[in-house]
Amino acid sequence: MIIRDTITKEEINQMPRVGFNGSIRVAETPSEIEHAIAYLRTFPALGIDTETRPSFKKGQNYQVALLQVATDDVCYLIRLNKSGLTLPAIQLLESQDILKIGLSLKDDFMMLQKRSPFHPHNYVELQELACTFGIQEKSLQKMYAILFGQKISKAQRLSNWEANSLSPAQQEYAAIDAWACLHIYHKLEELRRTGDFTIQKTINEELCTESI
Repeated sequence: MIIRDTITKEEINQMPRVGFNGSIRVAETPSEIEHAIAYLRTFPALGIDTETRPSFKKGQNYQVALLQVATDDVCYLIRLNKSGLTLPAIQLLESQDILKIGLSLKDDFMMLQKRSPFHPHNYVELQELACTFGIQEKSLQKMYAILFGQKISKAQRLSNWEANSLSPAQQEYAAIDAWACLHIYHKLEELRRTGDFTIQKTINEELCTESI
């Protein structure tokens, strides 16, 4: 497989759109979240992401509204704006036995810690992992396009994540973001294991300038 270090938005726009073919489950109440976390804790690795209601006024900020946690074929959408960050969710984030994979995780953790303090353990930052393969792009959409040749739509990014109920489009968008993190991780680990890849450099770069 040829891994490019960068890709243009024009190229991505020509790609087929990725869809989520798994099951999407919304958890709003403490009991629903407890059930969701119990199921998720049976998996060794999970993709995670968060969504926050966008602010269009200066000085107006919102707390993170949604925590998405995905396996290969199921994604739970945990509505923090309705439940808060419950103890089972905190225990999952702090677990040293379950690998959590995401993008810009430090930012996600910082936002989640505004709801309730916790100490995250055993997680993988995809930006750092991708850099070891020569991928210079930092966005999930561009990483996914480089590895899979498909486009992740960002149309719902600025929608209201505190709406009374999430639309089907919002649910799919949120699920894809968490699932794609796990999918990228699996692909990169497979390539590392097999060594079946070649890095194609297209820009003058300084690879992995940050410690990894």
